Amino acid sequence: MSDHNQTCPIEYTLEKVSGKWKLVILWHLSNSDLLRYGEIKKSLNGITHKMLSQQLKELESDGFINRVAYPVVPPKVEYSLTEKGKSLLPILNLMSDWGNKEQGIK
Repeated sequence: MSDHNQTCPIEYTLEKVSGKWKLVILWHLSNSDLLRYGEIKKSLNGITHKMLSQQLKELESDGFINRVAYPVVPPKVEYSLTEKGKSLLPILNLMSDWGNKEQGIK
């Protein structure tokens, strides 16, 4: 008999990383030690400033990424993966491998 107060682990995971952009943002951050806001935006075709800001705030709030803002003009903000964010890398790698296979990419 299941405990109705406990969320299904798949449902919980999807709640934290769902949406079109979060996993893609995490993937791009996994390929660099640090990325600035503009670098992330350039790597995501079609994302709006509002959506990117929202997704980054949620990822930071959930502990997947670090955000460091420097008190300079123009503003400089850098993002990196936390240990929690890095713990998703095996899943992201499997997703990448699957996507490459389905697209016929080796």
